[in-house]
Amino acid sequence: MFLMGALLAASLATAAVGTLVVLILLSHPPLPVPTAYALVALSLASSAVAVYCYGWFSVRMGGPFPELCTSRNGVGADLAAIKQQYWPLRNTCVYSDGSTVGHISMSVTVFVCLLAGAALVSGGTSVYLRKRVRNPSEAIS
Repeated sequence: MFLMGALLAASLATAAVGTLVVLILLSHPPLPVPTAYALVALSLASSAVAVYCYGWFSVRMGGPFPELCTSRNGVGADLAAIKQQYWPLRNTCVYSDGSTVGHISMSVTVFVCLLAGAALVSGGTSVYLRKRVRNPSEAIS
């Protein structure tokens, strides 16, 4: 739990600093384009980690999911347990008759995937542009 808290704090700080650096560097051109993409990728990846850590803490501390578990299911079986899974962030209500009902935080999952995907695209663009600047013969062909 301490490690996730430290990861949350570090990712929030990294995302904030990365965003601030990009904004400062954009106001003082010329900024190398591959560097800008790399900084944006760092900010997006850090934001994805921060959102995931927030969702993890939400599930771990009994966040929005446990309230979705009813004490009895439709056929009258009692709630036996609540199982937690951390990717995707999911709580499963297990009833005494063996039936289960799963609740997935789609908002956190989708937001993390979008941020991580954008970070990958930005990082890949940075690598491509950096290689292209190093090899000007490839840029012509």
